[in-house]
Formats: sequence, C-alpha cells, structure tokens
Amino acid sequence: MAAYPNVGRLPLGVAILAILIGIFGFFILLAGVVILALSLGVALGGAGSLGGAGAVFGLTGAIAGLITLIIGIVILAVAFGLWNQELWALVLAILVLLFYAAVEFASQSFLGIVIVVLLLVYLVAVHRHFD
Repeated sequence: MAAYPNVGRLPLGVAILAILIGIFGFFILLAGVVILALSLGVALGGAGSLGGAGAVFGLTGAIAGLITLIIGIVILAVAFGLWNQELWALVLAILVLLFYAAVEFASQSFLGIVIVVLLLVYLVAVHRHFD
C-alpha cells in the first residue's frame, strides 16, 4: 500500500463522472434491450405482416440492438472501473475523451472542446489515485 498512498481515496470528480457514466450506460443498456426485443419481435412474429422487408429490418435491428447492448455493458464496466479506481478504466475514459475531442474539433464545437480538455486535464491530474 505504501507504493500507492492515494489509492482508496476516490476523488469527488471521479465519483461524479462514474455515477454519470453509470447512469448513461444504464440507459444505453436499456435501449439495447428494447431495440433487440422489438427487432426480434418483428423478425420472428411480424415478418409475415411486413413481407420480406420485415425480416431484413428485424435482423438488422436485432444486430443493432445487440451492438447497443454490448456498448451499454462496456460503458457500465467503465463506470464500475472508475468507481473502483482501476487504471484500465481511466485509460479507456481518456481514449474515449480524445476521440470525442476529435469529433468536437471536426464539428467546430469549441465549447465541447473546452469541456473535453478540462475533463482530460482533470483525469490526468488524478491518475495517481488509480492502480
């Protein structure tokens, strides 16, 4: 424990980020379940009423629902990892913020860039709390 004296003391900003990311991840997970259920319903039960297009839409929707479900699980895992001060969660959060910064830059949303940069600076500043 002497090598990591700050581990175990969750910074307030990280706690807030973990909670917000967790809430977001829950809604993404819920959306994935709903999309998957509705799409499978169309593919299995509603294909006859919609013709051939219903089966294709249902399968495509089911794949989209499954992908959304997996993304929701990953987001929840990152929230859990940040809450438990896992280094992999911090690295993943920083990588996502860097990607988001590029998107904000491409869309010329300078307020978004400022927010992302502030979050990046904060996460780098508290990196000693993670192991």
